[in-house]
Parts: sequence; C-alpha cells; structure tokens
Amino acid sequence: MRIAHANSADKGWYAGPWNSNLAVGVGYANAGIDEPHAHSRITEIYLVARGTAEIRVEQQTLTLRPGDMLALEPGEAHTFLTSSPDYFHFVIHTPAFSGEVARQEKLPVARARLGLPPEQ
Repeated sequence: MRIAHANSADKGWYAGPWNSNLAVGVGYANAGIDEPHAHSRITEIYLVARGTAEIRVEQQTLTLRPGDMLALEPGEAHTFLTSSPDYFHFVIHTPAFSGEVARQEKLPVARARLGLPPEQ
C-alpha cells in the first residue's frame, strides 16, 4: 500500500512506474502551468475537480470547468494560459514512463505553434 497526502504545493503527489507497478501515472496540480509542450507517446488526461482554467491545444483555446475531462493525444501541443485561484485537476499519463525516459517524453514546443506571442 502507498498513501500520499496533499500539500499546498502547485504540484502534489504522483503515482507511477518509478514508485509502483502501475501502468499509468497519476498526479494532481493546484494550478495550470504555462509550459508549451507535447508528448511523443503519452496520452495525457486532465480531470478537473475545482475552479476553471484556460488551456491552449494547438490553435484552440478551451475553458476547463469542474467535471470536465480533457484527453490529449500524443503529439498535440498544449499549455495552460490561466487558472483560477481555486483550480485543481488530476492528471493521468498513459503509458507512464520513469526517470530519463519520462523527461525526454516531454517535448518543448514553440509558442508560435500554439498561435501565442513569444514569452516576454
């Protein structure tokens, strides 16, 4: 058994192949992070529990609300634009990878690909 308690950090607990035999990675976040990226093999699933957020997926801006689920396919570039102070989502990665493979799987993308201005 493994239990993880929430804390006040923007990124909280995470369960995945590096610390268990789960075939998926599961975590949560208290804020949407503006970090344009894509995954080459991972499907990333957001389950919104509280608050609202705007996320950019390729050239489309979506508003996420409590109860929403967003599944991003491998190769779809995305980033969060805003999130409300009470925002909270769970995130699932499948398949899940560990260590250096997991870090290499997160591919930075140019803001221009998402139709966003360069970071100031």
